[in-house]
Amino acid sequence: MDALAGLLEGPRARGAFMIRACFDPPWAVRIEDRAPLTVMLMVRGDAWITPDTGERIRLRAGDLAIARGPAPYTCGDAPDTAPQAVILPGAECHYPDGTPLNGSMDLGVRTWGDRLDGSSVMLIGTYLMRGEINGRLLDALPPLLSLPSEVWECPLTPLLMDEVVRDEPAQEVVLDRLLDLLVIAALRAWFSRPEAEAPAWYRALADPVVGRVLRLLQDDPAHPWTVASLAAKASVSRAALARRFTDLVGEPPMSYLTAWRLALTADRLRDTEDTIGAIAGQVGYGSAFALSSAFKRVYGVSPQEHRTRAGRWRRWA
Repeated sequence: MDALAGLLEGPRARGAFMIRACFDPPWAVRIEDRAPLTVMLMVRGDAWITPDTGERIRLRAGDLAIARGPAPYTCGDAPDTAPQAVILPGAECHYPDGTPLNGSMDLGVRTWGDRLDGSSVMLIGTYLMRGEINGRLLDALPPLLSLPSEVWECPLTPLLMDEVVRDEPAQEVVLDRLLDLLVIAALRAWFSRPEAEAPAWYRALADPVVGRVLRLLQDDPAHPWTVASLAAKASVSRAALARRFTDLVGEPPMSYLTAWRLALTADRLRDTEDTIGAIAGQVGYGSAFALSSAFKRVYGVSPQEHRTRAGRWRRWA
């Protein structure tokens, strides 16, 4: 499993908020939904994305932007256009004075804005929950990044435009998977850019020794790995592996393995009904007690508390 595949293996989009936004100038929307990740693909016209802090960016047709939450930002035809709507958590939409929109800007199936043939059209996909596995990847991204059409080409645009307005059985699942593909394509393009600062563990995957060890840990976390067994697999000494791994990844192999196992645990607590004991076996802990102790030490809550909180969020979102 490589770094980008890890984004899909765990917290895939589930019932993501996806719309086609159609506007005529002047227009602006304030985003305060605290979503962990939002993708904006400009299909027609242009737009400005203005965060509360940091540099604003301009999107033209074919450009893509990714906003990493929870910081708010404003999207509009110009940086100084006053917002006409505010997006809040749970996909609630209000006027700036707090009055609910009550569907006044709905234009049809997953379509929103002024008019269907507006001069500016944007596809927006929002992940509603932050999963633990992709946390390392998301934390490596800037709060706001853009990919201009000159440096990447999105083959998914026609398909997304067609599918986002369909009202078919299981359509949410189709859109979730398309959003996943869009994000993976965008992140792959982003990390290939010279201005991107990929996380240390992502860069380390290219190392012939450390990359092999990272894949072993990611692919089989339940195995009773030791530095000695990993070193044997990589055909190096224990000391050489420990030193090289720590230099490239920023932490020792066993620390990385612990964090990976607990991240997997957090996702399985949220996404399955498996018992703590069953999950312990899946991620390499000898007992439910051992896993619970390690989990609470790192996350500050017990596995059951984490599961309960995740369930409340799913119902709220």
